[in-house]
Parts: sequence; C-alpha cells; structure tokens
Amino acid sequence: MKSKILSLFQQRPQQEIDLDELFEKIKSSFSGGFGGFSPQIGRFFIPGILLALILVWAATGLYRVEPSEQAAEKLLGSFTNNLRGPGLHWFWPAPIGQVQKEVVTETKRLEVGFRTGPGGAIQDVGEEALMITGDLNLVDVQLIVQYRIGDLGAYLYNVDDPGSPDREIREGVPDGLTILDATEASLRQVVGQRSVDDILTTNKEAVQTDTLLMLQEMLNSYETGIDVLEVRLQNVRPPDEVREDFDDVVRARVDKESVINAALAYEQDQLPKARGDAEKVTNAAQAYKEERILKATGEANRFSALLGEYEKSKEVTRQRLYLEAMEEVLPGVKKYVLDPENEGNLLQFLPLNESSSTTP
Repeated sequence: MKSKILSLFQQRPQQEIDLDELFEKIKSSFSGGFGGFSPQIGRFFIPGILLALILVWAATGLYRVEPSEQAAEKLLGSFTNNLRGPGLHWFWPAPIGQVQKEVVTETKRLEVGFRTGPGGAIQDVGEEALMITGDLNLVDVQLIVQYRIGDLGAYLYNVDDPGSPDREIREGVPDGLTILDATEASLRQVVGQRSVDDILTTNKEAVQTDTLLMLQEMLNSYETGIDVLEVRLQNVRPPDEVREDFDDVVRARVDKESVINAALAYEQDQLPKARGDAEKVTNAAQAYKEERILKATGEANRFSALLGEYEKSKEVTRQRLYLEAMEEVLPGVKKYVLDPENEGNLLQFLPLNESSSTTP
C-alpha cells in the first residue's frame, strides 16, 4: 500500500495532479487491506484513529486554576462571561475555546513621576511629575498607586491598551498607558484645584483621598475592572530651579506655625486660671453680699421688734438696753470701786479679774 501511495507523489512536477483521480486511487488502495489485514478491520481503523485524536484533543481542554488566580473562558473568540475559580476545570480546547488565567489577589503598584530601577535606584520622570497648582505655581509630585484586578473579564477584554515596555506591561491590559494616563489626569486635576501650600504642607491627605476617588471613577467609566486600593504621595517638592526659595518660605511658615501654636498653648494654660480666679472672686463677693444682706435684715428685724417693745414700755425698755450695753462693755475693762469713806482712795472691789491685784 505504501508503495502505491508513494507512486502517486513521485510523478513529474510539470504534470497537473488530478485530485479526483488521486482520491480514487487512495480509496482503492485502502479497500485492498492494510498490510495483510482484512478489509473488515480496515473499515474500522480510520474511525478509531479519528476517535483517538478527538479524545486527545478534548483532553487538552483540561486546565488548573491556582488559589491566587481566576480564569476567563472564550468560545469562538467571544468572552462567555464565565470566570473560573481555583480548581480543575474543562473547556473547549483550541481552536474552538481559549482560557486566559490571571493572578487576581496580587496587589500591583504603579509609580507616577519616578521609576524604581534595579537595586532600588530611583529615577525621576519629570514629564509626569511636573504640575501647575491652583495658584499658578509649579510643583513636582511623585505618586504611588496600589491596585488589583476586581473584574477579570472587564480587565482582559474591555480595554485595548498598547502596554508599557518600560514597566514590563504587555499589550491588551489596562495596566499600561490606561491606568497611567488616568492617574496622571486625576492627580493634575486635584493639584490644579489647590494652592501650593496645601500640596506641600497642610492638606496632603486630602489630595490623596480626592485623587483616589477621581481615579476610581475614571477607571470605572472605562470599565477596566481595576480596583484602586491606595494612593500615596511620595516626594512633593518645587522644581529644582526654585527649590531653595521654596524651602525658605516653608521654613518661615513652619516657624510661624510654631509661634502660633506656642501662643495658643499659653492661652489655653492661662485662660482656665483666669476664669478660676474670676469665679473665686465672684463667689466670694456673692457670699459677702448675702452675708451683709442677711445681717442687715436681721438687725432691721431686731430693731423693729425692739421699737415695738419700746413703744409699749419706754422706761423699762430703756433700762434694759442700758444694762445689756453695760454687760457687753464692762467685761472688757478693769473695774474699780471708789469708797467715799476711804478719803477718796481707789479700792478694787472684789477680785473682778483674776489677773488684777489690789491697788492701795
């Protein structure tokens, strides 16, 4: 049989091959048996070969997805919206089907305004970093974006990106120019709405937050399937030509803030003390006022009562007042009794005071 087939292809090159005649000769050759096999066996040989080839081809559709991966399936060149998780799966093999796997748990990193080279060397990228602020100042802003794949189907098939060879990003995924341009556009818009002081000193956190929100909104509008995890400012500085002048201004502002903070701290220390002293004086004055009012009220009531008694019996009341006055005055003075019969000499009458002695 082999000799017959070879003889079909050993004809002269200039002769035209008749395909119908060629197939008829091959068919007649097979009908005569295969190397001594019976024609009955020959009838099942080709189907068996075809079935084995089909089984081998179907077996190539088995694939494994690792725990950190997801797989997207395409049928006849179209995405089927099927995403496979970790495990062993089967899908139509090539050329009917195609399976594309990606690591979806990895946190990826995008550098804007600089690149980290081998050995950790930092290389500035001025055309990405140089921006204009809302108060028309120039500033160099370096930024890091951390992100990961949120929707694998959108990530693989919604954006046709040219890639980024310098960052080793392949074509067809939005990790290349798409996310870089979106990040740069978002950052420039946020920086362009703020003063240079906000970006250099006081409101870096707000710049990061606003950039993240704007970047995520832009990537969602492109249907990139990327989730932005963090936006972090790195070096934020004026251009080299005016950096020293800017540093002087920043130092002066820092000194100003330090003096203001010290004054505020002194104010916070002194105000409570002053308020406490004022409250103490106010309370003492209020207590003295109440005391004087009560005392005056008591004396007025006492005088009114005494007046009533005096009007009832003037002589008796007058005598009683005199005696009460003497009771209050006499205990505090040294008392002597003059005996007219003793020729006018002073004679202390009785031991009216323990410390007193008889005076001749």
